[in-house]
Amino acid sequence: MTQHSPQRTAVVTGAGSGIGRAVTRSFLDAGYTVFLAGRRRGPLEESAQRHPSAHIVPTDVTKPDDVQRLFRTVRNKAGLLNVLFNNAGTFGPTGAIDEISPREWEDTVAVNLTGSMLCAAAAFRLMKSQEPQGGRIINNGSISAHSPRPLSVAYTTTKHAITGLTKSIELDGRAFGITCGQIDIGNAATDMMSNIGSGSGALQADGSRRTEPTFPVEEAANAVVYMAGLPTSASVGSLLITAAGMPFWGRG
Repeated sequence: MTQHSPQRTAVVTGAGSGIGRAVTRSFLDAGYTVFLAGRRRGPLEESAQRHPSAHIVPTDVTKPDDVQRLFRTVRNKAGLLNVLFNNAGTFGPTGAIDEISPREWEDTVAVNLTGSMLCAAAAFRLMKSQEPQGGRIINNGSISAHSPRPLSVAYTTTKHAITGLTKSIELDGRAFGITCGQIDIGNAATDMMSNIGSGSGALQADGSRRTEPTFPVEEAANAVVYMAGLPTSASVGSLLITAAGMPFWGRG
């Protein structure tokens, strides 16, 4: 098992629920100091559970000033950033490309893509300037970065774009000891995915609905902590973790 020093510092965006909450708690259990970012303080406090190494920084990742304040807080309180888990995101509108509005498209891009870029840029800047130089950025993609669900054009497009963002950061970070990888998660059991494993089920490519298997979100969180805890000589560029037996390889 990878051992972590208590001085290791991580930022988790979208930390107030779902995967972000699970990753936050896994980082805390592994001995990290964690800065929790999200729009609402209440859910962030629930994720933090009054842990002494958790720092709550309400943040809207679509606002550059909020993002700068987040990473300025990290620098002032911790002095060093080891890991950014770039997780904040939204499913966006449900509909084909001719059914969604330009505003819905722009709102989805603002959170999923521009927000990820702003946070990665601020983390990169801090990792580049700190001593020792370097760090790790982990972007939360999705299996939709590989293959879409029906009526998810805005979400799917942004998640494909995250792959390009990941690869570009990895390339540009080499000179500064900054690595960037992507985790693509399919059907982790979170509140947002509750209809997948029960109830009406998920819309399939043929127009039918069916329930799909899920897996514990804590296992996805453990995978993120694994990626984060690798030595600087190693990097996971892409990690795909899904519920066993879910309709992914046969989508469409």
